[in-house]
Amino acid sequence: MTKFSVDLTNCDKEPIHIPGKIQSHGFLIAVDKKNFSITYLSENTGGFLNEQPKNLLDKPLSVLNDFIKQQDPEFNIEDLLKLGFIRKSFDAISPHPIEINANPFYLIISSSDNNWLLEFEPVTLQYDIQSSIGRSASSMLQGKSIAALLKGAALEVKKLINYDRIMIYKFLDDGHGEVVAEEKEPDLEPFFGLHYPASDIPKQARELYKLNLTRLIADVNKTDSPIITFKEDLPLDLTNGGLRAVSPIHIQYLKNMGVHSSFSISLISHGELWGLIACHNYSPKFIDYKAREGSKLIGQILSSALEYRQEEEDAEVIQQFKNTANVLSEHLGRDKYLVEAITTHKTSILNVTQASGVAIIFENELNTLGDVPERDEIWELTNWLKNTSDESIYYTHRLPEIHSPAKKYKSVASGILACTLNKELGEMIIWFKPEMITNVNWAGNPEKPVSPSENGLLSLSPRKSFEIWLQVVNSTSEKWLAEEIDSVLRIREIIITDINKKANEIRQLNEKLQAAYEELDTFSYTISHDLRTPLTSIKTYAELMLKNKSIDDVGRRMLDRILNGADKMNFLIKEILNLARVGRSDIIFETVEMESLLKEIKSEVWTAFKADNSELILGQLPDLKGDKTMITQVFTNLLGNAVKYSAMVDKPKIEVSGHIEDGEIIYAITDNGIGIDNRYYDRVFELFKRMDNVKDIEGTGVGLAIVKRVVEKHNGRVWFESKLNVGSTFYVAFKNR
Repeated sequence: MTKFSVDLTNCDKEPIHIPGKIQSHGFLIAVDKKNFSITYLSENTGGFLNEQPKNLLDKPLSVLNDFIKQQDPEFNIEDLLKLGFIRKSFDAISPHPIEINANPFYLIISSSDNNWLLEFEPVTLQYDIQSSIGRSASSMLQGKSIAALLKGAALEVKKLINYDRIMIYKFLDDGHGEVVAEEKEPDLEPFFGLHYPASDIPKQARELYKLNLTRLIADVNKTDSPIITFKEDLPLDLTNGGLRAVSPIHIQYLKNMGVHSSFSISLISHGELWGLIACHNYSPKFIDYKAREGSKLIGQILSSALEYRQEEEDAEVIQQFKNTANVLSEHLGRDKYLVEAITTHKTSILNVTQASGVAIIFENELNTLGDVPERDEIWELTNWLKNTSDESIYYTHRLPEIHSPAKKYKSVASGILACTLNKELGEMIIWFKPEMITNVNWAGNPEKPVSPSENGLLSLSPRKSFEIWLQVVNSTSEKWLAEEIDSVLRIREIIITDINKKANEIRQLNEKLQAAYEELDTFSYTISHDLRTPLTSIKTYAELMLKNKSIDDVGRRMLDRILNGADKMNFLIKEILNLARVGRSDIIFETVEMESLLKEIKSEVWTAFKADNSELILGQLPDLKGDKTMITQVFTNLLGNAVKYSAMVDKPKIEVSGHIEDGEIIYAITDNGIGIDNRYYDRVFELFKRMDNVKDIEGTGVGLAIVKRVVEKHNGRVWFESKLNVGSTFYVAFKNR
């Protein structure tokens, strides 16, 4: 036999608003809105009126005056319909008291497309339930928390209608329900905490619960009364009817539970069905219209209280998150660096949600707080999020089901809430919630069973077993609250605003710095150039005076000092001009053959410093891409310093070698000279700064400043390692273009 898949939404398609029947504890008559003729009536009408129902069809409404006694004989049913039509509501009219065969009845009027529904129910209330409502509402509202409020509501409803079991049933996000409060007779087993599948209350039934705030099933074993009409192809819509018959599937469901009578009160929050006050009795029980209306009022008061209490609790959470955002905003405004502002204070980015850990990916660096996955796992997750989501916010409470690598770290990150700061740069903040292993007690297996029908196919049937069925839920975290998501959106805007503000400040500083560099370059070039003319004159006249034989030895020594000073000043001017030229010149990229360049520099430097005893060792010399003139200047200065500061050791040795690493060509220039005191490490590349241990060695303090400026102009790096009286190694790194 072929097996057919079963669609568990089949029962959602049942037309429960047009059942063609009513519950038989009352009777129904439908009247045409235009001509007030009887168009439909329930088959049991005859039993109440002692008249054949068919004799009433298509008759004027006035025919009922022979069977129904009004308290005011001059005020008939037609007058009631006209009054309700004018007022556009029958709330003030229903229930209208009447008598049928000397028995008290209520007439309840409602609308159904082109008809008025007239429903007649017996009056059975033995006490005035209205007088109890105030006391019940007052007692119920004493509960300060939502849980206490629900518990109080269940107790008060039980006092009002005295059903065997009163449950408050809350609909969860996926449509299934949970019993969140209960009052019952002592001999009954508890249902508190049990979960019921969404299929137990189908979608269209939940929609009707929003329209009809109470629903009574007086006796599941009593036969329903069919509706008869002469409009055979047009079923009567009983959406607004209180006597509407119940789905046979639901009747069987209640029978399977052992329930004989049920009554429900809808709980509405923010226009949506929050849940039900579900009342079960284990023997038939009819409660009349006024009792139901009193219970409905309790439900409406509870609905309003739920909204208020929930908003009150939400407001506390929202205020906490807003306070956190305000504090972080202050930190961002005061602290220089973003990551420090949001991670190093008592109130941190972790407090933006109720997460247990957070990761900040910013400027290619990863910082974390709290319980988080391993660093490589976070980087992998970051890449996945970057490629998966185009939204500024992404969140889930079941990450391992969506992203399989997360199964490895589900204990700390079964839930994530990520906000993107810059998608292109992969900058984001990710909050983590740990796995929450939960035991869910279902009232029977949540998978709705199927059974063979007469044609041999499988069909849906109501569950028969309600024994507790345990489900263990893992790989999920607590769900992210709407308040947490709003909080993250709030802090995201604050952070992005701060980033843009700081970026704008940096841009303005760069513009000012660029202008200052240009002014300094111009000033340096101009001053240095203008100084060379008078300096040349001083040197020329001093040399001429030295040729005068009449000048004595003292005069000659003074003229020698003038010439030495002029030479030093000329060298300093030359260095300043070189520095200025670096700032003013554009880079012309070309391939620089380093082996030949270094040999040329060696010849020049060794001659200038008379360094014949200095040994030069050349290692691997990969070619560079850059401005040849500027690169020549860099290596000339570095080799010159190496020769100069190692000249006083017995065997001066200079080594030069290069290698390729991580997209860079890195050169190392090592000497065995006097080294650099670690007290001066931060001053090495500053203009005109010289160490105390080199004051007796000729120099200007400009050379290394030129090196740094040239290398940075090539988007490279320069740094050094040194040990006093052992030697120094200077490194320059250029992009491997």
